[in-house]
Amino acid sequence: MKIIESPFDGCFLLKPHVIEDERGYFFESYNSQKFEQATGLSVNFVQDNQSFSSYGVIRGLHSQANDFAQAKLVRVLQGEVLDVVVDARKGSSTFGKSYTVRLSAENKLQLFIPKDFYHGFAVLSDTAEFFYKCDNFYNRESERGIHYADPTLNIDWIIEEESRIITEKDLALPRFGEKRMS
Repeated sequence: MKIIESPFDGCFLLKPHVIEDERGYFFESYNSQKFEQATGLSVNFVQDNQSFSSYGVIRGLHSQANDFAQAKLVRVLQGEVLDVVVDARKGSSTFGKSYTVRLSAENKLQLFIPKDFYHGFAVLSDTAEFFYKCDNFYNRESERGIHYADPTLNIDWIIEEESRIITEKDLALPRFGEKRMS
């Protein structure tokens, strides 16, 4: 696997070694020993999640707080998404900044997201299957979020506003820096 740095310390892309032949392709999507050798991180993933969404769906921006904060390794099994992270690590030189990257079944890139980042994605293809590993269990009371269209974040979601599909819950999220929890 190849590591591709992002503008954020500890947040990076993984490009797997893909073996292709007349039958199709094969790659290891995750190997804890190779991950630790390549990154220097020992991460114990304890929960896998998968979602299916149609074009225009925007999920996020979500995170979990305190003892239930989660590091994630995300990828797309089918389709293409614009993946978005926002650094919420107090004291970080990139605090409050966002980073976007296209993840797809075709490019097979994975994004490692450290704890204390908000995360979301927008579906750019007709449909997309999104998969992620978490190093901590989901806890509803620790759930938090920020509004996807917060103007201080200046995120270009690519999807035209009239085509966006967003839950009422996500539309009610506060702006970055507001104290209200989701």
